[in-house]
Amino acid sequence: MPSQPVRSVRRTVRVAAPAHVVYGMLADAPRWPVLLPSYVHVERMDFDGAGETLLAWEFQDGRVRSSRLRRTLRPQAHRVDFEQDDPAWPGDTVAGSWSAEPDGAERSLVTLWQQTPNAPANAPAGPDGLDADTAGRLARLREAAERWDRLDELLLAFEERMRVEGPAELVYDFLYRVEDWPELLPHVDGSSVREDRPGTQVVVLDTAAAGAGFTAGPDGGAAGFETVRLCFPHAGRIVFKETAPPAPLTAHSGEWSLVPDESGLTVVCAHRVLLGEEPLEAALGAGALPVDARRQVRERLGRESRQTLRLAKWHAESPVRRLRQGRGGSRR
Repeated sequence: MPSQPVRSVRRTVRVAAPAHVVYGMLADAPRWPVLLPSYVHVERMDFDGAGETLLAWEFQDGRVRSSRLRRTLRPQAHRVDFEQDDPAWPGDTVAGSWSAEPDGAERSLVTLWQQTPNAPANAPAGPDGLDADTAGRLARLREAAERWDRLDELLLAFEERMRVEGPAELVYDFLYRVEDWPELLPHVDGSSVREDRPGTQVVVLDTAAAGAGFTAGPDGGAAGFETVRLCFPHAGRIVFKETAPPAPLTAHSGEWSLVPDESGLTVVCAHRVLLGEEPLEAALGAGALPVDARRQVRERLGRESRQTLRLAKWHAESPVRRLRQGRGGSRR
């Protein structure tokens, strides 16, 4: 039986960031969703200090696709070797490596090499797709890496927490049924939900963005923002990422998580934000600085999260209160 032909692509770009910085971004896969536009979520399944297995979800061409990556980290060489089981090439494994070589004190040459057996002619992505994929990934990495000296002021992470004395199932049900939010949450004016497969939602929320320093709709009112949500009911988690967040945000990802204990549970909404640079003055006014954007983003997203948490708490605790009142009444 003849061997299957192999397609290999190698591209190199010059990046205005030190090699160790680029390598750090490549190695820190759980942070990709806030740094690299296509990634919705990356879950580290195992890690022994050098080798790791990742589950990654990406949003491309309006669809969510998942893949499993096995990676070997080589920090001394600024290199990451990987094998990726990718549904774009069914039955095949994409193998390759990322490497960063110093090109002066604060520049580097970054190379991505990828190799896969040729996909069938009728496959959704053929060999030409590997060329485009390689070039696109390099371009997105370069854009993120060249912010390296400003990331401390552009990155923002925070969370809101609320104690709930009610069933976790009811809290999760409220958070999952995002199509009901326009009737319940004051900052949501409308929603549409597409769920191509269970637990994977593409949601468009019309929110009252005006008046908070965020880009609003063309009439100054509600604006529709698309969010991808990955729902894990058995783990009590819903991971989300906005695909095109409003200025001054460049990226916004996060997670709803339910943390049970002996007497109830704590519901947590975590946010990870990357601020833009050029849109700041357009979004916030002349002379706006990252510190102004950090404050406004924290206030707005925190307020919206607390509103949602309060409604989730009410949704879960109301049946418990009614049950307790009913039992009290039966004893009188």
